Amino acid sequence: MDLFNKGQLEILEKENTELKQEIQSLKRFGAMDAVQIENEIAALRQNKVNLENSLSDLAGQVKAVRAELVETQDIAILQEVGIYEFSEILDTAVDYQDRIKAIEEKVKSANKPHGGATTSATGWTVNGSAKEGEHMINETCKLMLRAYNGEVEDALRTLKPFKVPAAIDRLAKVRDSIAKLGKTMQIEISGNYHSLRVSEIELTGDFLEKQAQEKEKAKAIAQQLKDEQKAQAEFEESKAAHLKELAQHETILKTAEKNGDTKVIEATQSKIAEIHEAIASVEAGIANIKQGFVYVISNIGSFGEGVVKIGLTRRIHYEDRIHELSDASVPFIFDIHTVIASEDAVALEQNLHNALEEFRINKVNARKEFFRVTPTMVKDKLENLSGQHVLVFNEMAEAEEFRISVGTLKTGGEK
Repeated sequence: MDLFNKGQLEILEKENTELKQEIQSLKRFGAMDAVQIENEIAALRQNKVNLENSLSDLAGQVKAVRAELVETQDIAILQEVGIYEFSEILDTAVDYQDRIKAIEEKVKSANKPHGGATTSATGWTVNGSAKEGEHMINETCKLMLRAYNGEVEDALRTLKPFKVPAAIDRLAKVRDSIAKLGKTMQIEISGNYHSLRVSEIELTGDFLEKQAQEKEKAKAIAQQLKDEQKAQAEFEESKAAHLKELAQHETILKTAEKNGDTKVIEATQSKIAEIHEAIASVEAGIANIKQGFVYVISNIGSFGEGVVKIGLTRRIHYEDRIHELSDASVPFIFDIHTVIASEDAVALEQNLHNALEEFRINKVNARKEFFRVTPTMVKDKLENLSGQHVLVFNEMAEAEEFRISVGTLKTGGEK
């Protein structure tokens, strides 16, 4: 009972305190006349309007920031698929570097005394002294210019090509802020200097994008050379094996001729002729690096149904290249649908890509060789373009690992 009374007492004391506070608040209005109360109400209404205006301004700022964020994200997405809008078209990344260096020299010159990086009032005096006034303006200009240059250097240090518009927008806002802070002394970052630094940011973005494109191109060429070297090594290895086999059968032939074994002579001569044909074919492959196989493969577990990859290889054993593509970078192995041999696999692959352009998944980056077509459609195009029959054709993909993984392959009875 005592505990209950104690709790009730605490509640009553709290309510008493709150009532006293409310009475004190009401006393303020009790001491006012009607005019004062009306003024108080008007002030409260004005505060409400001010708060609503502030809220509206904040909502506008949030909307602007969101729009800028969406635009930046859109630019980033476009860049990922190879779309970038260069501010200036130059041939190489080195050309962009040279242009940037020329701008950097102009920037250095503009930052020297009276270089034109800033503008300010003239005839300013401090304590009646024009010299002190000039000194104050010069020091303030240096401070403002340092803040502006710091923003530029920070943007350049962390710049990504798709962030160029955002970096330029931030720089413009910094310039506006400096103009507001330096309004009394009419201190501003000059238009020419601002344009110079904007060009520096744009060209740096161009350089980074061009550099990335050149690296991608070099990577593709390196892969092509690697493929050609492997093909060359396989050709040489195959030729060596045929020559070894030829030597063995020539020895057999000499022995058979010595013994007068007509049956062995005929069989061996036939085999030697086959080996010579095989050697001639290998030598033709060595001489013609364009010779190779165009293949059509799919990977349902990785890319889904109805998507095929169309590529080429110069390897003697085309399965080796397809096996490489089925490495740890994809969760399941590729299935082979179609393979065709060609004297000019490069041209055949390109012609096939062109014929199926409308079905290409990535419309921007031609190095992505994936198409949304059926294997039968590709097979028909291949045979029409090459005038030859395919070596391999499978309409359906086995996708054994994938089907086992998802439990759709029935082995040893119903599941």
